[in-house]
Amino acid sequence: LYDKCHGVFSDHRESGHLFNFSSEIQVQVEFYVNENTFKERLKLFFIKNQRSSLRIRLFNFSLKLLTCALYVIRVALDDPEQVTGVPWLDCSPGSMFLLSVLLQVTVALISFLEAMLLTYLSYKGNIWEQMFQISFILEMINTVPFIITIFWPPLRNIFIPVFLNCWLAKCALENMINDLHRAIQRTHSAMFNQVLILICTLLCLVFTGACGIQHLERAGKNLTLFNSLYFCIVTFSTVGYGDVTPHIWPSQLLVVILICVALVVLPLQFEELAYLWMERQKSGGNYSRHRAQTEKHAVLCVSSLKIDLLMDFLNEFYAHPRLQDYYVVILCPTEMDIQVRRILQIPLWSQRVIYLQGSALKDTDLMRAKMDDAEACFILSSRNEVDRTAADHQTILRAWAVKDFAPNCPLYVQILKPENKFHVKFADHVVCEEEFKYAMLALNCVCPATSTLVTLLVHTSRGQEGQLSPEQWQRTYGRCSGNEVYHIRLCDSKFFGEYDGKSFTYASFHAHKKYGVCLIGVKREDNKSILLNPGPRHIMSAPDTCYYINITKEENSAFIFKQEEKDKKGMPVTGLYDAPSRLPVHSIIASMGTVAMDLQNPADPPEDCSKLTLPTENGAGSRRPSIAPVLEIADSSSILPCDLLSDQSEDETNHSDEEGSSVSDFVKGYPPNSPYIGSSPTLCHLLPQKASFCCLRLDKGCRHNSFEDAKAYGFKNKLIIVSAETAGNGLYNFIVPLRAYYRPRKELNPIVLLLDYPPDNHFLEAICCFPMVYFMAGTIDNLDNLLQCGIIYADNLVVVDKESTMSAEEDYMADAKTIVNVQTMFRLFPSLSIITELTHPSNMRFMQFRAKDCYSLALSKLEKIERDKGSNLAFMFRLPFAAGRVFSISMLDTLLYQSFVKDYMIPIARLLLGLDTTPGSGYLCAMKVTEEDLWIRTYGRLFQKLCSSSAEIPIGIYRTESHMFSSSEVRQDRDISINVENTGGDDQRNNRRESWKEKTAQRNSTTSDQSEHPLLRKKSLQWARRLSRKNTKPPSRTERISQQRLNLYRRSERQELSELVKNRMKHLGLPTVGYEDVANLTASDVMNRVNLGYLQDEMNDHQNTLSYVLINPPPDTMLELNDIVYIIRSDPLAGPDVPEDAAQGQSGGGGSRTRQDFGTETRDETHL
Repeated sequence: LYDKCHGVFSDHRESGHLFNFSSEIQVQVEFYVNENTFKERLKLFFIKNQRSSLRIRLFNFSLKLLTCALYVIRVALDDPEQVTGVPWLDCSPGSMFLLSVLLQVTVALISFLEAMLLTYLSYKGNIWEQMFQISFILEMINTVPFIITIFWPPLRNIFIPVFLNCWLAKCALENMINDLHRAIQRTHSAMFNQVLILICTLLCLVFTGACGIQHLERAGKNLTLFNSLYFCIVTFSTVGYGDVTPHIWPSQLLVVILICVALVVLPLQFEELAYLWMERQKSGGNYSRHRAQTEKHAVLCVSSLKIDLLMDFLNEFYAHPRLQDYYVVILCPTEMDIQVRRILQIPLWSQRVIYLQGSALKDTDLMRAKMDDAEACFILSSRNEVDRTAADHQTILRAWAVKDFAPNCPLYVQILKPENKFHVKFADHVVCEEEFKYAMLALNCVCPATSTLVTLLVHTSRGQEGQLSPEQWQRTYGRCSGNEVYHIRLCDSKFFGEYDGKSFTYASFHAHKKYGVCLIGVKREDNKSILLNPGPRHIMSAPDTCYYINITKEENSAFIFKQEEKDKKGMPVTGLYDAPSRLPVHSIIASMGTVAMDLQNPADPPEDCSKLTLPTENGAGSRRPSIAPVLEIADSSSILPCDLLSDQSEDETNHSDEEGSSVSDFVKGYPPNSPYIGSSPTLCHLLPQKASFCCLRLDKGCRHNSFEDAKAYGFKNKLIIVSAETAGNGLYNFIVPLRAYYRPRKELNPIVLLLDYPPDNHFLEAICCFPMVYFMAGTIDNLDNLLQCGIIYADNLVVVDKESTMSAEEDYMADAKTIVNVQTMFRLFPSLSIITELTHPSNMRFMQFRAKDCYSLALSKLEKIERDKGSNLAFMFRLPFAAGRVFSISMLDTLLYQSFVKDYMIPIARLLLGLDTTPGSGYLCAMKVTEEDLWIRTYGRLFQKLCSSSAEIPIGIYRTESHMFSSSEVRQDRDISINVENTGGDDQRNNRRESWKEKTAQRNSTTSDQSEHPLLRKKSLQWARRLSRKNTKPPSRTERISQQRLNLYRRSERQELSELVKNRMKHLGLPTVGYEDVANLTASDVMNRVNLGYLQDEMNDHQNTLSYVLINPPPDTMLELNDIVYIIRSDPLAGPDVPEDAAQGQSGGGGSRTRQDFGTETRDETHL
C-alpha cells in the first residue's frame, strides 16, 4: 500500500498538478514588520513602552539633579579671589578637584548622547523645530562646553551655567509622573500634578537666581551662595528688607529678568491651579482608599440632586444610632446645586457627606467613590422627568454598572414603572413607586388615611412632635406618630419570651396589655416569608422572629415590674428609660388598670367580628358587659370557619333576591392576565366570563348594553373615581386591592377610570375580568366629564399626579394645575372625599385652601417650629395630611432608606398594602365604632374583644373630631345662615341641635380627659388667635354688618355654583335628583352630616372637623363615636401551624391552665 501511494504521489508531483497549491497555503505572513527596524525598537524602548520609558526618565531626572548638586559642591569648594580676565566669565581651574571635573564631564557626555538620541527618535521631518526647542538649547548649553574641554583644555576656565539643569529636571519630573500614571494604571488628581508643577517652578526660579547672582557678584561683594538664596527668597516674597542687594549691573540685570519671568510664569501657574481647584469643587475629588478601608460609607447614585431629596435621605439615614459613624458619598453626573452646596457646607453635614460629580456607568467614577468597599449603594430614579420610562432605563443601567463593578455591594434600587422591575430583581431591595402609590391610594378609599398610616410607620420619629402644643389632639397625634416597626427573636425578648408555646393572638394581646407593644407579625426560622397576624393557629416558638409596633425597640428599654417593687420599701415607681432622648413614659407604655374584664362566664361563645354588639345575658342588661378571654392555644370550636369560595355577605338572610342576584355572578380566582412581569398573584373577585372591551366604556353604549352614564347602571354602592393621565400598568395595582377575595361582595364599589388618553388593548385585557370596572376619556377640569362619570354618586375621587406636569420651570409649580382643579371640585362638590397625589409634599398647605383660615395659619407656624427643631415629619400637622386627603410618593422614599437598617420594612409594607399575598398572612382592613360599640369604652378592651372573638389585631385609630378653627366669624356666619332660612324649620333645627348635644354629652361622659364639647375649646381658639395675631376685641356694629354682607355674598356664590352644576346636568340629560343643593344646608344640618360620617363642611368656608391617625394608642385610650379602627385580619385559609414540642407540651391540661394564667396576667402590670 505504501508503495502504491508513493507511486501515485510521485506521478502527481511529476505532473505538477495536484500538490502545487499545498506549497501556496503554507506561506507564512509576518505582520508589523515596520516595528522590527532599529529605530522602531529604540523608540519602543525609550518612548512607547511605559515601564522602560519610566526608567529612562527616572535616570534622566537623576542625572539633572546630580549636575545641580555637583555645581553646588564646586561653588562651595571654589575660591572666588583667584579669578582672571572677566570675573563673571571664568572659573579658575585651581579651585576645582579633578574628581569634580571628571564627574561633570562624564555626566555632560551622557546627557548629550541621550539628548541627541531622543531628538533622533522624535524627528518628524523638521530638523529646525527640534533644534529650537528650549529643552534642546539648554541641553546644548550645559553639555557641549564640557565635551569641548576634553579636546581643548584652555576652555576649561570658561563659566558654564550648569544650574540651568534644574529646569530640565523639572521637565523630566513632569514626564516621569505621566509615565508613572500610565504604567500603574492609576491617576492622581490633576490638582496634585498642578501643585507639584507650581512648587517645582518656584524652586527652579529661586535656585537659578541664587546661583546666578552668587556667580555674577564674584566681581562685586562676593556674596555667598546662602546670601544669594536669602536675597532671592526675600525678593520673591515681596518683602524686600534691603540688607542684601546686588551691586554690579550684570547681577542686577539678572534680577530684573527673573522678576519678569516670575511675573509671567507664576500667574499662569496660579491661574491653572485656581481653575483646577474650582473644577475639583464641582467634581468633588476622590474618596481615598485608606478611608474606605478604615471607615464605613454608603453611596447615593442619583441623576439629579434636589435639596428636598437630599435632606430626606440624610435625615432618615442618620436617624438611626448605629449609622452615625457612616459617611455618605453622593455620585451625581450634574453640577452641584447652589442650595445643595449651602447645605453641605453646614458642619453637621460637611464632615460626613462627600459630593462627587461623576457617572455610575464609568468605572473610574465608581473607583473614585470606592464602590467596591461601600456598605450599600442607593440608586434613586428621577421622578421629575417627563419620560418616566427613560428615567427607569437610566436607573437600570446604573444598577447593572454597579453590580458589574462591585458584585458584593448591597443594592437598594428605586424604580418608577412596574414593568421595569424585573430588570433589577437581582438587587437586594427594590421599591416600585407606582405599585406602592396606586395600592396606597386604593386602600385610602376603603381604609381612610392608609397613606398617612404607612407614611408615619416608615418615618423615623421619637414621638416628640407637637408635645408643646396646647392642643390635645396634636399632642396625642404627635406622640403616637413615634411608633415604628421593630423586630426581635422570641428567645431574646422580654416582651414576648414568656409566650413560647402560646398562640400568636394570645401573645399579641398580652404583650399589648403589659407593655403597650403591638405584635403584628412573625417569621419562622426555616421560612423566609413574614406572616402578618397568622392567627391563633400559629404557635410561637423560641427561634421565631417577632415584628412589633412600638415607640422604640426593646433593646433601648428598661423594665420595672410593679409586683417586684411592692417588696421594696420606699421605692417609688419610676421609669428607667435611659436613651439619648427622654421620652414621656405614657407614650411608651400604658397601664391596663382601666381595662375591665369579667371572667365569670369564660365559656361565652365568640361574637361576630363585624359587629361588636352589646351582649345581653338572660335578658338582663344591668350587669356590666363581659369580654371573653384570649386563649393560650386556639380552640377549633372558637375559630369561625371560612371557606375560600364563600362570602360572608352570602350567609346573611336579610338581603333580597334582587340584591343577591346582582352579586351572584361573581367568582373567586386569580386574574388570568397580568399587565407586567413580576406582579404578585392575588385571589380576587372576578367575572365568570371576560367582559367585552366595548362594555368597559362607561359613557358609550354598545350592543351588549345601552347605558351611557353612571346613573343608568343603578349601582348599589358609591363609586370610586380615579383620575389619571394614562392607563399605566401601575393602575392595575389600584384595582386588585379593591377586588381582593376578602372584600365582601356586597361592599364592592364600582371603579371608574377617568383617563386623559384612552387605554390600550393590553391594559383592557388585564382589567376586563374584574367586575364593575369601567373607564372613560376625560379630565377633571371638564365639568361635563365629571358629571358623566357619576361624580355626584361617588364617595371617593382619587386624583393621581400627572406625568406631564411633574417637571416645571419652577420646581414647586408642578402641582399648580392639580391643586386648582381639586379646589374647584371641592367647591362644586363639598361632600365628596377627594384624595390627591402631589409631587411636592410642601404644596399640601394649598389643599382646600381658605384665605382667612386662622387655624391653618396657626398650623403653618407650628410646622415651622417643628422644622426648626429638626423633625422629619414637620408636615404631619397639616390637616389634609393628617386626614389622609393628600399624599406624595416622595414620602415613601424613607421606606427604601429604612430598609438598610430594617430589611423587613419593604415586605411588611407590601403585605399591608396587599401588593403581596403570602399564604397564612393577614391583610389590612378597618371597622367603624358605632353607638352600639361604645360599651367597650377603651382601646385595650377593644383589643381583647377582637383577639378573643375573631383573632384580629388592631394597630391604630382614625379619629374624627368636631373642632372650630376660627373665632367669632364662624358663629356669626352660622347665625346669618340660620337667619336667612325659613322660620318654619326653626323647631326642627333646634331639635337636631339638642339631639346632637345629647349624643356628644353621652360620648364625653365615657371619656376621662375631655370635660367640654370640642366646639367650645377656648384654649384652642386662644392659641389660634394668638399665633395668627388676630384682634381679640369684640366686633363693632359696622364690622358685624360687613360680616353679614360677606356671608350673604358667600351664600349667593354657593347658590351660583349649585345652579351651574344643575344646568350642566340638564344639558347632558342627567337627572338632578342626586345632586344636593348645598346652599340650603343649615348649621344643624351640617352637624348632623358630620355625625353621619361626612368629614367636609358643606355649609360655609370653615371646616369644622379634623381627622388624624393614632398608631398603637395606649390601652386606656377612650373610644369615640365614628372612630375607625385599623385591624389586621388573619387569613381565613391559614392552617394550623403548631410545632411538635409545643403541641406535646400543651396536649394535657392546656385548657385548664388558660384561665389561670389569664387571671394572673391581668394583675401583672409593667412600666417601661
